[in-house]
Amino acid sequence: MAGVILFNKPWGVLSQFTDSQGRATLADYLPLSGFYPAGRLDRDSEGLLVLTDDGRLQQRLADPRFKQWKSYWAQVEGIPDPAALQTLQQGVLLNDGPTRPARVRRLSISEPWARDPPIRYRREIPTCWLELQIREGRNRQVRRMTAAVGFPTLRLIRHRVGRWHLDDLAPGSWRRITLPQRQQEAAP
Repeated sequence: MAGVILFNKPWGVLSQFTDSQGRATLADYLPLSGFYPAGRLDRDSEGLLVLTDDGRLQQRLADPRFKQWKSYWAQVEGIPDPAALQTLQQGVLLNDGPTRPARVRRLSISEPWARDPPIRYRREIPTCWLELQIREGRNRQVRRMTAAVGFPTLRLIRHRVGRWHLDDLAPGSWRRITLPQRQQEAAP
């Protein structure tokens, strides 16, 4: 049976277990061995990181060929107009090529949890939360997409990977799931 760890990665933590520069890593939060991240979250991004001890499952989750939906909450600078949202939905042209179409909607949420350090605050510039669902995983893709339509991301939280989501996991907390063989093959 494969093991899966759902971890709410805090801001500033690397998606790896070691770091030669002494920065915070997964080892500071997960007292487990034999588990590896299925994909990555940038150091300045937060939220759901899925880890597994099964190499085949890790490949299935991380490889863009399997087109797993990943959902992000992005706090952007400014209030995107319908044209910007439509562009995100149709796909954005980035310097490494066009993105696949995304699912995008405005969210009416307040700050999900306090972040340390907090994002920069500008009284004159409003912010807005968007949910973006994508099926690829290019480097800093959501940040580049929102910037390309004129609304830079200030804070980014991944809240879902396939069928797994954060639920009530606090930053730095984790939950272990054991998958029977038939679920491993269909995961997520």
